[in-house]
Amino acid sequence: MTIVVTGASGHLGRLVVESLLEKGVAPSDIRALGRSEEKLAHLASRGVHTATIDFDRPETLAPAFEGADVLLLVSGSEPGGRVAQHKNAIDAAVAAGVGRIVYTSAPHATDTDLVLAPEHKATEELLAASGLPVTILRNNWYTENYAGQIDIAEKTGEIVASVGDGRVASATRKDFAEATAVVLTTDGHDGAVYELSGDRAWAFDELADAIGNILGRDVVYRAVTSDEHAEILRAAGLDDGTVGFVVALDANIRDGALSDAAPTLSELIGRPTTSLLDGLKETRSVVSA
Repeated sequence: MTIVVTGASGHLGRLVVESLLEKGVAPSDIRALGRSEEKLAHLASRGVHTATIDFDRPETLAPAFEGADVLLLVSGSEPGGRVAQHKNAIDAAVAAGVGRIVYTSAPHATDTDLVLAPEHKATEELLAASGLPVTILRNNWYTENYAGQIDIAEKTGEIVASVGDGRVASATRKDFAEATAVVLTTDGHDGAVYELSGDRAWAFDELADAIGNILGRDVVYRAVTSDEHAEILRAAGLDDGTVGFVVALDANIRDGALSDAAPTLSELIGRPTTSLLDGLKETRSVVSA
């Protein structure tokens, strides 16, 4: 079976390839694709087939997808450009005769106000219209997204956010990657839509406590309004687009868009998902290495 993984030069895609290898998939049965040949080199050195692709250059896609029994389409990272990029990838998959597509989407993509969801919803609709067997992995937030808060808290002793009492059911990229590897290598997932999350949703005072534990100092969560948050971010030098995105995301969290914790992820990987504290510790150790 030939498994093709896009985004393999990025964080999640690379971990998916690592998980496939750990599961005993032969390197020669994996094709790792990404934009950076340099970042793919370590996988090539282990016998994994690699190739460079660009979702904005359709001519690079179909040849790279040729012969794939299953294709992992890791969502693009360019807000505003994802739908066109994903359409190119889906069209190329159809042209190449790919057997099945697995797509990394957003939580409750078709019925949420989450600021990131519209492009994922549109992609899911394109996939449904493609005629190919599809599996949707709706990944909740990555714990690693909060790694930057560790450095901020080390300097200030606080976590500032406009999430109110909102909660986040995050898990680590490794958790999600292991689940993805299971879906790529086992049967029975055609047509499935999996809402994947950590085993429990944590609040931002828990985030502050976890970071305080790592730093060995007191860290507090300071809740602010959306307007106050926007002013703080502008004062820190962020552009208006970034400010708007961060404040909108915090509002989504405040309204519960990332709070749904379900057992599906832990069931797929056969173990509990990584706790917030352990996930942040792992992130810290990687950065420090």
